[in-house]
Amino acid sequence: MARMPKEHLEARRRQILDAARRCFVRNGFHATSMQDVLAEAGLSAGAVYRYFKGKDDIIAAIAAESLGEVAAAFRVDDAERPPGLDDIVDLLLRVDRPPLAASEESARLLIQVWSEALRSPSLSEKLHEVMEEARVVVGDLVRAHQRRGLLPADVPVEEVAGVLVAVVHGFLVQRAVYGGRADTAGFRDGLRALMSAKR
Repeated sequence: MARMPKEHLEARRRQILDAARRCFVRNGFHATSMQDVLAEAGLSAGAVYRYFKGKDDIIAAIAAESLGEVAAAFRVDDAERPPGLDDIVDLLLRVDRPPLAASEESARLLIQVWSEALRSPSLSEKLHEVMEEARVVVGDLVRAHQRRGLLPADVPVEEVAGVLVAVVHGFLVQRAVYGGRADTAGFRDGLRALMSAKR
């Protein structure tokens, strides 16, 4: 039997993951069956099982991609010139770089990944790794602003970073539940107003 080119294999794997992602966004991980994924992908069981042992494998692959999106959203492009204090909000929401904040589907999927991490030790471990990376990046930004006198130096960096990350988590929950009614720009402006409030 002739071997398929690597590009074809990757395209077929992508086809399966995209189909499963659509199913999971519509119905959730546990209400979606393998038959649902097969029908959505338009593939036979043999074609899908060549790439994944079962639904849990597909969930793990999609969860890894979603967490990769989260990790990418927290990376700073220029470590030598960190964003201004107000721009920390843009860094966390990535309003210019979908899909973390801009996509309701990604927000809904991410909420499911968080829920799945409660029952999957391996996914929980990966989630902790990604969020720890996020807190380190945000913590570095907080520390830089403390050095400039833009944030109180007597508050532990980890506490400020944790609050900023939690605020973004809250927005993603709103995005998942309320969809288009959770306005990214409005949320950003409201948070900036709170951050600049005089004590």
